[in-house]
Amino acid sequence: MTQTTPAPAVVRSDPHEELERKLTAARLGGSETQRRKQVEAGKMLVRDRLALLFDDGWSFEDGLLARFEEGLPGDAVVTCVGRVDGRTVCVIANDYTVKAGTWGKRTFEKIVNMQRTADDIGAPLVYLFDSAGARIDEQFESYAGRRAWGNIFYNQVQYSGRIPQVCALFGPSPAGSAYVPALCDLTIMVRGRATAYLGSPRLAQMVTGEDVTLEEMGGAEMHCRTSGLGDVLVEDDEEAIAAIRVWLSYLPQHWQEDPPRAQPLEPADGRTVRKIVPERESEPFDMVELINAVVDDGSFFPYKELFAPELVTGFARLDGHPVGIVANQPIHLGGVLFPDSSDKAARFIWICNAFNIPLLFLVDIAGYMIGSEVERNGIIRHGAKMLYAVADSRVPRITVLVRKAYGGGYLAMSGAPMNPDAVIALPTAKPALMGPDAAVNGIHYNRIQSIEDPAERAAFIKEKQDEYAAGIDVFKIANENAVEAVVPTSLLRNELVSRLDVYRRRPRTGPARRVGVTPV
Repeated sequence: MTQTTPAPAVVRSDPHEELERKLTAARLGGSETQRRKQVEAGKMLVRDRLALLFDDGWSFEDGLLARFEEGLPGDAVVTCVGRVDGRTVCVIANDYTVKAGTWGKRTFEKIVNMQRTADDIGAPLVYLFDSAGARIDEQFESYAGRRAWGNIFYNQVQYSGRIPQVCALFGPSPAGSAYVPALCDLTIMVRGRATAYLGSPRLAQMVTGEDVTLEEMGGAEMHCRTSGLGDVLVEDDEEAIAAIRVWLSYLPQHWQEDPPRAQPLEPADGRTVRKIVPERESEPFDMVELINAVVDDGSFFPYKELFAPELVTGFARLDGHPVGIVANQPIHLGGVLFPDSSDKAARFIWICNAFNIPLLFLVDIAGYMIGSEVERNGIIRHGAKMLYAVADSRVPRITVLVRKAYGGGYLAMSGAPMNPDAVIALPTAKPALMGPDAAVNGIHYNRIQSIEDPAERAAFIKEKQDEYAAGIDVFKIANENAVEAVVPTSLLRNELVSRLDVYRRRPRTGPARRVGVTPV
């Protein structure tokens, strides 16, 4: 009988110790080389960004060990839940140290699951994006079926207006992934590092022959100033995280809540509204200075500050309560409305209306821009989009006539026919169908053309303009009960606080319909 040698016993490591080793390694993300490259590029590691965002660590994380055995810890994305200012927030964050943060077959599963969690529990959703896009080598597992990368965008649309969605771009977001920031309520971009584009400069050169740099094609500066994709331009990762925290502080957790109230503050020290606003309508002033003279100290948070600057939009607080501000900016193109500024206003109004944030319009407008160029660019349909957003809003809405309020611009800026809760006029208000220049030219055109002497013609025009301007009187519209009140500038803030306290109590039901047809 042959005696066999027993096989050596398999020595298994302690499963608890093995788990700890794998968790520790997975939390590191990619290799030490990749992590060092990230830091040397001036960017934070993904978990350092999360540590800045959350109050104190995070509640839990999903899928940390997904694809760990394949050398792709977490499949290049961190999905987790934590607290910001004590409130629950769901986060989806790319890890660029793992295969350049690209999307794989488990990446979209994790993202979609966290999106659903955010909507189910009624919590804001934060995207921290730093990704080279989808993986071509995994496309047949992740692209064409019903369970695919496209589920991410579908969910964004389904949850739009239900929960706040904000995206910070720290690096690239190319091709299809560029639609994530486009579908969010707020997009923050880091100057010099964030990029978003459907086709890369190399692809553009191949297809169209165009030679263009990455920054020109889809850089943060371009998107925040020109395309309008970016809403806030920041200098580094830390500033981006800080902007997310500030923005969330104005918004409720979900659409069925009221926005949170902060500690009330008096306005910042500075010039009074009376000193800020010139009486002469042709004399420009900085509307942001007026805003800061009325709202709580340090509370104004601009939205799309660099895009279409002729219109100011942003959040602020009045007596601690969040309010959305839409205001003409006289120091930029006279504050008239263009296609881009109309789009900017409409989107901001929709955000405020979705999340129960009252709207405050500060009006100093000569109207929509005119001319063949803006007509070709669609000023009518873009302007209609703004009119639609104003008329469709159901949140408390107050309009302040600061100075001129002419023509269709008066309506777009929530004039009385658009049924705001109140129209308040300052003593400097001058509402009219059109300004003196246009009115005199329209009424007296033939007479003006018949005067041959240039000096006599100029004197006649000046005389008629002065007569017309004298007839634009705030007390005449008050006499006709066309405004709710004419308010001394020193009492403007108190008037707004008191009225908003009342108007917040009104029901916010819209007209009976399934959905409106929004102008494009």
